[in-house]
Amino acid sequence: MTYFEMLLADILILEGVFCHFLFSAHLADEEPRKAESCDLPRAIQPKQKLLKELGNRWLPYLTPKDAEFHQLWQENYSKLILREASRIPELLHKEVQKAFLTLRKHNCLFQDLVRIKGKNLLTPVSRLLIGNPGYTYKYLNSRLFTVPWPVEGSNIKYTEDEIFAACTAFYKLNDYLHKDTIQALDKLHLIKSKQNENDAVFEMVPELSKSGLDMRDDKELKKRTAYNLTLLNYMDPQKMSYLKEEPYFGMGKMAVSWHHDENLVERSTVAVYSYSCEAGPEVIDDDEQSPEGRNPAVWHVGLKIAWDIETPGLAVPLHQGDCYLMLDDLNTTHQHCVLAGLQPRFSSTHRVAEVEFEWLRQFWFHGHRYKKCTDWWHQPISELERLWKKMECVTNAVLCEIRKEGWPMEQKNEIITDLLALLTTRQELRMEWCMRCQSRVAQNLPEDQRPICWPYWEDDDPEMPLPFHLSNIILELQGQLLKTKP
Repeated sequence: MTYFEMLLADILILEGVFCHFLFSAHLADEEPRKAESCDLPRAIQPKQKLLKELGNRWLPYLTPKDAEFHQLWQENYSKLILREASRIPELLHKEVQKAFLTLRKHNCLFQDLVRIKGKNLLTPVSRLLIGNPGYTYKYLNSRLFTVPWPVEGSNIKYTEDEIFAACTAFYKLNDYLHKDTIQALDKLHLIKSKQNENDAVFEMVPELSKSGLDMRDDKELKKRTAYNLTLLNYMDPQKMSYLKEEPYFGMGKMAVSWHHDENLVERSTVAVYSYSCEAGPEVIDDDEQSPEGRNPAVWHVGLKIAWDIETPGLAVPLHQGDCYLMLDDLNTTHQHCVLAGLQPRFSSTHRVAEVEFEWLRQFWFHGHRYKKCTDWWHQPISELERLWKKMECVTNAVLCEIRKEGWPMEQKNEIITDLLALLTTRQELRMEWCMRCQSRVAQNLPEDQRPICWPYWEDDDPEMPLPFHLSNIILELQGQLLKTKP
């Protein structure tokens, strides 16, 4: 059973809720977990505390120019593995790099409208999610939906043959990186078990050894390395009017701020392929370049131990076609950022994503952008909406029943209390999504990307069992509870 089928099954269970008067968070609207609307602020307090502690000084960081660079990497960042472009098959490079340019040509990369600290903002990076059919990935309160790559047995129609070829290329890259990750974890395991301090983990890992781990005997390993999607990123720093300065180390302009990748399977690896897509300067004249720190013309990945001010950070240069792996729990124990160079850059970030609830409003929040690549989502979203309407009918049936006379007071109050909490959450989320869709930033997007507030209906719509605005029903239930209080 696919994740999408599991999701539909969960909603179908709601049809039996009326009979048993069992209520759960699934009776809330398409977005039942309100806590998820605050993904980012949990990091704000540690950040402010760290900046206050630092005052006006920078934390130290090392680059390959520093003598202690490789030792620091081995001792504190050994789960970061760099693959230089020369180690990756030339044909794969050509197919993947052509795929990046194809998707840009067809305008399939989009700035995402995200929500940070209560503000609606467009990301400086343009993105597209490609992966297993029916998968999604959520970050900063925005859920992206995969343009399916052509997995075996799938029947996917693409708007252009070139888009089909591009998705095929990323599927091939995904398979290559999956196998490469197994090798890297195997190598890391051997090094740790032998405690071989002279084996440089940061160097390129040799070909798969005969002593390699057998995936068939290690379900956990397979779970943590089976990439199910890739998030493509594109940014031209020369066209950005403003990029944030890295705040802790003085590393320069950031394309992506310090973060942990969210909503991933625990201890799963993240694999990143980097491609600076246009020829241009990768160095700055000696009289312009600082003798210390990273070369600001070259893209880098920055790493630091989360909220640690004792261990120096790391800035690893990324040249065209380089790849890096963040193995095991590195994404949890460390934070990473992307430091901008001068050239436009693509990246393909392969992940083992968890699939959650909260789909309908998130899907339509992206407008019609997915139609540029494929119509695959039309059928499952239509089916999900049909089942969602059944859920509305279930809720209405419960309301009708609880309004009848003859209910024992204690049982009636228990049902009303549960239902009231769910309807209140549903109402709050509907209002929140309406405001997000009507924000100035949203309305200034191109027409095909402009958010659509859906599901939406007028309160007197005869085809809907409940009004869109639930305020009156909430007041009614609150009044019934007050009547029964001594």
